[in-house]
Amino acid sequence: MVSAILPDHYSRENLRRVLENPRLVYRELFHWTLRVNSRVRRALNALDGTDDGFDAIAADWDNLLILDACRYDLFEARNPLEGDLRAVRSKGSDSWEFMEANFAERALHDTVYVTANPHVYELPDDTFHAVENLLETRWDEDAGTVQPEAVVEEAIAAHERYPDKRLIVHFMQPHFPFLGPTGRTFDHMGIEELDADERSEAPNPWFGLIYDGTVDAETVLTAYRENLDLLFPHVERLLESLGGKSVVTADHGNLIGERGFPIPMRMYGHPRGLDRDEVRTVPWLEVEGADRRRTVAEPPQKSATASDEDVVEDRLSALGYV
Repeated sequence: MVSAILPDHYSRENLRRVLENPRLVYRELFHWTLRVNSRVRRALNALDGTDDGFDAIAADWDNLLILDACRYDLFEARNPLEGDLRAVRSKGSDSWEFMEANFAERALHDTVYVTANPHVYELPDDTFHAVENLLETRWDEDAGTVQPEAVVEEAIAAHERYPDKRLIVHFMQPHFPFLGPTGRTFDHMGIEELDADERSEAPNPWFGLIYDGTVDAETVLTAYRENLDLLFPHVERLLESLGGKSVVTADHGNLIGERGFPIPMRMYGHPRGLDRDEVRTVPWLEVEGADRRRTVAEPPQKSATASDEDVVEDRLSALGYV
């Protein structure tokens, strides 16, 4: 057990870096906490028979609107949208776990995926009938993400191009980076202060903001709430523009300072494999609409743009994934 979780990056050079920058000790403790707590949580869930999660694709909808990293309790408290809301258990604690479990190894040829999430690059090319990869076409260099209004515009355009397809629309908010007034006051966005070697091992941007001591946890939480609040009007506009039945959900939630078990260190973000309710419980808001869609499955369309590896790396880094 111990050998399985020992980091493989201990060296004299890294020891020197720790002596020069003691804050790296906190980052290492954060890593250890996630490793140990994740393994213990998975073992406990296996013992009590916790299910693998809700199959979002098999559910009844014409439009599936995914909010990235949105906790159920946060959504429930701040949601202005009309509809029937319940909590469901996501199949993943991060975006790729969710996408792999719901999308990968499926022939979703009656579906078009409009996405601002960088893990789209990991999906097989023939998963959907068509993919509108907004990281290629609508990236906002200043914000370091795809703005929600761009997602809405491209989703409406995709529906007009493919009126006989189900539509999945994946917003990047309320996930970091924070676009609201509080987030714009931060000196950095949680990852930019790390050098290249450190960034490759950073657990998530929340660590960079909170554990360097320049931004307190409550301020980061305020920025997180603002990211959701500014997203709602765009989601509402999209709901009004699309016919049929829509569902608003999330790929996963977020830890916002809950203490882990068995190591009671405060945890932030959405580490892969951490099977906790805070990251696996997500909203499922059903919004009924007229003119249910009659969908047709057709062969996948070839992507119009080729992915440049440097561009992919840049997008992943800006969003805190690298």
